[in-house]
Amino acid sequence: LRFDEQVRVVVFKSEVKGVFCAGADLKERAKMDDEEVGHFVKRLRNLMDEIAALPVPTIAAIDGYALGGGLELALACDLRVAASSAKMGLIETTRGLLPGAGGTQRLPRCVGIGRAKELIFTGRQIDGQQAFSMGLVNHAVPQNNEGDAAYQRALALAKEILPQAPFAVKMGKLAINKGIEVDIASGMAIEGMCYAQNIPTRDRQEGMAAFREKRPPRFIGK
Repeated sequence: LRFDEQVRVVVFKSEVKGVFCAGADLKERAKMDDEEVGHFVKRLRNLMDEIAALPVPTIAAIDGYALGGGLELALACDLRVAASSAKMGLIETTRGLLPGAGGTQRLPRCVGIGRAKELIFTGRQIDGQQAFSMGLVNHAVPQNNEGDAAYQRALALAKEILPQAPFAVKMGKLAINKGIEVDIASGMAIEGMCYAQNIPTRDRQEGMAAFREKRPPRFIGK
């Protein structure tokens, strides 16, 4: 996906009705020794980092439970859409653990430090509507009979992104992700570097030409 230039948006969904991702298999984890657990969690953290580093926008379609590592997977995505009835939470403290695949870092950046601490300290599960009210998900939608309402909304969101200039979208994602980690002056410099890379693109020329000619642009990602 990282190197496929035809990919414009990646949507993460589950094939299991009622569950987005229920997190680690604790029965499996119980059979591991301390060293194996550490190695397992490190690999999981690396996976989430790889998802977060995908150059194109990513959307998590949460149609059911997203618990522990399952919510960490959703947090590694750029955007999240949930069914109102979905249940999500970083429940690790209820099992004698703490989030180990990015949850302690990505949740506060998403909902703020106070709310993140409350959710992690209590291990509380919240529904899609509550998640929307605190900014954890971008959209909360009523579940449908097929059980894929969040996925359908995620597809609609993806279709809003698809017509836009692919390289500009990638540079926008990069500028946001890198800029949020630094002071605003450094962030402005990052934005400037990303903008400079976009200036010589054919898509920028096409966007200007389409505006002058009063027609929809035809972007090619070059």
